Amino acid sequence: MYPPKKHQDDNCNHMIEVIKTYPLATVISVKDNQPLITHLPLIYEDQKLIGHIDIYNPQAKLIKDNSDVTILFSGPECYISPSIYSTTQLPTWNYIKVHLKGKVKVIESKAALKQSLITMTEFLEAPDHKYVLESDNPRLDKNLDYIEMFEIEITDWEGKFKLSQDKKPKDIEAARNELVRVNQESIRKFLDKVFKTTGNFIPTITTNSLKP
Repeated sequence: MYPPKKHQDDNCNHMIEVIKTYPLATVISVKDNQPLITHLPLIYEDQKLIGHIDIYNPQAKLIKDNSDVTILFSGPECYISPSIYSTTQLPTWNYIKVHLKGKVKVIESKAALKQSLITMTEFLEAPDHKYVLESDNPRLDKNLDYIEMFEIEITDWEGKFKLSQDKKPKDIEAARNELVRVNQESIRKFLDKVFKTTGNFIPTITTNSLKP
C-alpha cells in the first residue's frame, strides 16, 4: 500500500477497531501467480484472525499449512467536495483501510469449529443479542462437515486513514461530518436502486460479462 506519511496510522488499536467495526474482510491467496479472493467476516482475537470457509470454495485448499495470506478491511469512505471547506481545496476521496499479512492454518477440531461459530454469532449480534446460536441447534451440527475453520497469525500491519488531516482544524471537522452524513444517506439510496421496488436484485448484463 502506498500511504503518504500523513495518512499512515501505525496504531494497532485503531486498526483493531476498524476490524471489529467492519469485520467483513477481503481474503487474498495466490496460486500459480493468480489471486484467489473471498469475502468473509473475520473475528480478531489475541493477535489473530478467526474465520470459516466453505470446503467447496477453491480458496479453501490454500487456507492451510501456514500459507501466506493478505487481508483487507474497509472502513467508511466518501467523496469530499471542495464546497465543504472554508479554504480553497481540490476534490478528493477520504477513506479508512487496513491491510494485513499473515500465516494461515486450519483448525481441525469440530468442537472448536462449533464453538467458534457460536462465538462469532454472539459477537456479530452485539449489543442487542436478539438471536442466540444454541449449541444444540440441529442445523448447526448438520453443516459442520461443510465448513472449515482457520486461524491467521498476523505478521504485518498497515493502516491508511485518509481523513483530510492535513487541512485546518475547521476543515478536518467539516470532512469528518461529511463522511458521517454521506455514509448514513448513501446506503438507502443505493439499496433503493439495486433492489428496485420489488426487493429483488436485478443485475445489469453487458456483452463483456458474457465472455468466459
